[in-house]
Amino acid sequence: MDNLSMRPLVDQSAFKLSMRQLAGAVSVITVGEHDDRTGFTATSVSSLSADVPSLIVSVNRASSSWPAMEKYRRFCVNVLASDQEHVAQSFAGFGGRRGAERYADAHWHCLATGMAALRGALTVLDCELETVLNHHSHAILIGRVCAIEIREDVEPLLYWRGGYRRLSNGVQTDHAQI
Repeated sequence: MDNLSMRPLVDQSAFKLSMRQLAGAVSVITVGEHDDRTGFTATSVSSLSADVPSLIVSVNRASSSWPAMEKYRRFCVNVLASDQEHVAQSFAGFGGRRGAERYADAHWHCLATGMAALRGALTVLDCELETVLNHHSHAILIGRVCAIEIREDVEPLLYWRGGYRRLSNGVQTDHAQI
Protein backbone atom coordinates (compact mmCIF):
# COMPACT_ATOMS: atom_id res chain seq x y z
CA MET A 1 0.00 0.00 0.00
CA ASP A 2 1.15 3.50 -0.75
CA ASN A 3 0.83 6.46 1.61
CA LEU A 4 -2.21 7.88 -0.19
CA SER A 5 -4.35 4.77 0.22
CA MET A 6 -3.56 4.66 3.95
CA ARG A 7 -4.84 8.19 4.64
CA PRO A 8 -8.36 8.51 6.07
CA LEU A 9 -10.99 9.87 3.72
CA VAL A 10 -12.36 13.35 4.30
CA ASP A 11 -16.07 13.43 5.12
CA GLN A 12 -18.11 14.21 1.96
CA SER A 13 -20.42 16.63 3.79
CA ALA A 14 -17.47 18.59 5.14
CA PHE A 15 -15.92 18.68 1.67
CA LYS A 16 -19.14 19.98 0.09
CA LEU A 17 -19.48 22.64 2.79
CA SER A 18 -15.86 23.65 2.22
CA MET A 19 -16.43 23.97 -1.55
CA ARG A 20 -19.45 26.22 -0.92
CA GLN A 21 -16.95 28.78 0.38
CA LEU A 22 -15.64 29.21 -3.17
CA ALA A 23 -17.60 31.91 -4.94
CA GLY A 24 -18.00 31.01 -8.60
CA ALA A 25 -19.49 32.28 -11.80
CA VAL A 26 -22.59 30.33 -12.79
CA SER A 27 -22.54 28.73 -16.23
CA VAL A 28 -24.98 26.67 -18.20
CA ILE A 29 -23.39 23.98 -20.36
CA THR A 30 -25.45 23.15 -23.43
CA VAL A 31 -25.04 19.97 -25.44
CA GLY A 32 -27.00 18.06 -28.06
CA GLU A 33 -29.27 18.94 -30.96
CA HIS A 34 -32.98 19.53 -31.53
CA ASP A 35 -35.11 17.27 -29.28
CA ASP A 36 -31.91 15.54 -28.11
CA ARG A 37 -30.70 18.75 -26.41
CA THR A 38 -29.88 18.86 -22.74
CA GLY A 39 -27.46 20.62 -20.44
CA PHE A 40 -26.54 21.39 -16.88
CA THR A 41 -25.70 24.23 -14.51
CA ALA A 42 -22.06 24.37 -13.42
CA THR A 43 -19.63 26.42 -11.40
CA SER A 44 -16.78 24.05 -12.27
CA VAL A 45 -15.54 25.87 -15.37
CA SER A 46 -11.97 27.09 -15.65
CA SER A 47 -9.61 28.37 -18.31
CA LEU A 48 -6.83 25.97 -19.25
CA SER A 49 -4.72 27.62 -21.95
CA ALA A 50 -4.66 30.79 -24.01
CA ASP A 51 -2.00 29.44 -26.43
CA VAL A 52 -4.62 27.13 -27.85
CA PRO A 53 -7.76 28.60 -26.27
CA SER A 54 -9.19 25.83 -24.14
CA LEU A 55 -11.07 25.29 -20.92
CA ILE A 56 -12.01 22.67 -18.37
CA VAL A 57 -15.53 21.67 -17.31
CA SER A 58 -16.40 18.94 -14.81
CA VAL A 59 -19.53 16.81 -15.11
CA ASN A 60 -20.87 13.93 -13.06
CA ARG A 61 -21.02 10.85 -15.29
CA ALA A 62 -24.38 9.96 -13.66
CA SER A 63 -25.79 13.22 -15.09
CA SER A 64 -28.44 12.99 -17.79
CA SER A 65 -26.16 15.24 -19.89
CA TRP A 66 -23.22 12.82 -19.92
CA PRO A 67 -24.54 10.51 -22.71
CA ALA A 68 -25.14 13.54 -24.95
CA MET A 69 -21.62 14.82 -24.24
CA GLU A 70 -20.17 11.46 -25.27
CA LYS A 71 -22.35 11.35 -28.39
CA TYR A 72 -21.92 14.90 -29.73
CA ARG A 73 -18.39 15.69 -28.44
CA ARG A 74 -19.05 19.43 -28.49
CA PHE A 75 -20.63 21.82 -26.01
CA CYS A 76 -21.21 25.46 -25.25
CA VAL A 77 -20.33 27.22 -21.99
CA ASN A 78 -22.78 30.05 -21.33
CA VAL A 79 -21.57 32.23 -18.44
CA LEU A 80 -24.72 33.73 -16.98
CA ALA A 81 -25.40 37.40 -16.46
CA SER A 82 -26.92 38.57 -13.17
CA ASP A 83 -30.44 38.66 -14.67
CA GLN A 84 -30.34 35.02 -15.85
CA GLU A 85 -30.90 33.13 -12.60
CA HIS A 86 -34.03 31.55 -14.09
CA VAL A 87 -31.83 29.88 -16.73
CA ALA A 88 -29.54 28.47 -14.02
CA GLN A 89 -32.54 27.04 -12.18
CA SER A 90 -33.99 25.53 -15.33
CA PHE A 91 -30.74 23.77 -16.22
CA ALA A 92 -30.35 22.59 -12.62
CA GLY A 93 -33.65 20.73 -13.15
CA PHE A 94 -35.96 22.87 -11.01
CA GLY A 95 -39.60 22.18 -11.71
CA GLY A 96 -38.65 18.74 -13.02
CA ARG A 97 -37.31 20.10 -16.28
CA ARG A 98 -35.26 17.63 -18.30
CA GLY A 99 -33.62 17.59 -21.69
CA ALA A 100 -34.90 20.09 -24.25
CA GLU A 101 -37.47 21.47 -21.74
CA ARG A 102 -34.59 23.29 -20.03
CA TYR A 103 -34.26 25.64 -23.02
CA ALA A 104 -37.86 26.91 -22.90
CA ASP A 105 -37.55 30.21 -21.02
CA ALA A 106 -34.60 31.77 -22.84
CA HIS A 107 -33.49 32.79 -26.32
CA TRP A 108 -30.84 30.75 -28.10
CA HIS A 109 -28.77 30.83 -31.28
CA CYS A 110 -25.96 28.69 -32.69
CA LEU A 111 -22.26 29.38 -33.07
CA ALA A 112 -19.49 27.40 -34.82
CA THR A 113 -20.22 23.92 -33.42
CA GLY A 114 -23.99 24.15 -33.73
CA MET A 115 -24.55 24.00 -29.97
CA ALA A 116 -27.03 26.39 -28.36
CA ALA A 117 -25.61 29.74 -27.25
CA LEU A 118 -27.60 31.86 -24.80
CA ARG A 119 -28.52 35.34 -26.01
CA GLY A 120 -27.57 37.94 -23.44
CA ALA A 121 -25.06 35.77 -21.58
CA LEU A 122 -22.04 37.45 -20.02
CA THR A 123 -19.84 35.37 -22.31
CA VAL A 124 -20.31 32.29 -24.46
CA LEU A 125 -17.54 29.84 -25.30
CA ASP A 126 -18.42 27.34 -28.02
CA CYS A 127 -16.20 24.23 -27.72
CA GLU A 128 -15.18 20.99 -29.34
CA LEU A 129 -14.45 18.23 -26.84
CA GLU A 130 -10.75 17.35 -27.12
CA THR A 131 -10.09 15.19 -24.07
CA VAL A 132 -12.06 13.40 -21.36
CA LEU A 133 -10.34 12.44 -18.11
CA ASN A 134 -12.37 10.14 -15.87
CA HIS A 135 -11.84 10.63 -12.16
CA HIS A 136 -14.06 8.73 -9.72
CA SER A 137 -17.68 9.84 -10.36
CA HIS A 138 -16.83 12.72 -12.67
CA ALA A 139 -15.41 13.42 -16.10
CA ILE A 140 -13.07 16.34 -16.61
CA LEU A 141 -13.78 17.75 -20.06
CA ILE A 142 -11.16 19.68 -21.97
CA GLY A 143 -12.74 21.77 -24.68
CA ARG A 144 -11.05 23.66 -27.47
CA VAL A 145 -12.76 27.01 -27.90
CA CYS A 146 -14.07 27.49 -31.45
CA ALA A 147 -16.07 30.70 -31.05
CA ILE A 148 -16.60 33.38 -28.41
CA GLU A 149 -19.21 36.04 -27.71
CA ILE A 150 -18.69 38.66 -24.99
CA ARG A 151 -21.13 41.09 -23.43
CA GLU A 152 -19.39 43.73 -21.32
CA ASP A 153 -22.35 45.79 -20.11
CA VAL A 154 -23.63 43.36 -17.43
CA GLU A 155 -22.50 41.75 -14.20
CA PRO A 156 -22.11 38.00 -13.57
CA LEU A 157 -24.43 35.72 -11.67
CA LEU A 158 -22.43 34.18 -8.81
CA TYR A 159 -22.97 31.18 -6.55
CA TRP A 160 -21.68 31.25 -2.98
CA ARG A 161 -22.66 29.49 0.23
CA GLY A 162 -25.62 27.75 -1.33
CA GLY A 163 -27.25 30.72 -3.02
CA TYR A 164 -27.10 32.89 -6.11
CA ARG A 165 -25.47 36.28 -5.60
CA ARG A 166 -24.96 39.44 -7.56
CA LEU A 167 -21.62 41.21 -7.54
CA SER A 168 -22.84 44.81 -7.21
CA ASN A 169 -24.63 44.48 -3.90
CA GLY A 170 -23.89 41.01 -2.59
CA VAL A 171 -27.61 40.23 -2.69
CA GLN A 172 -28.45 36.60 -2.10
CA THR A 173 -31.45 35.01 -3.72
CA ASP A 174 -33.03 31.70 -2.71
CA HIS A 175 -30.80 28.83 -1.59
CA ALA A 176 -31.20 26.81 -4.77
CA GLN A 177 -28.41 24.28 -4.98
CA ILE A 178 -26.39 23.51 -8.06
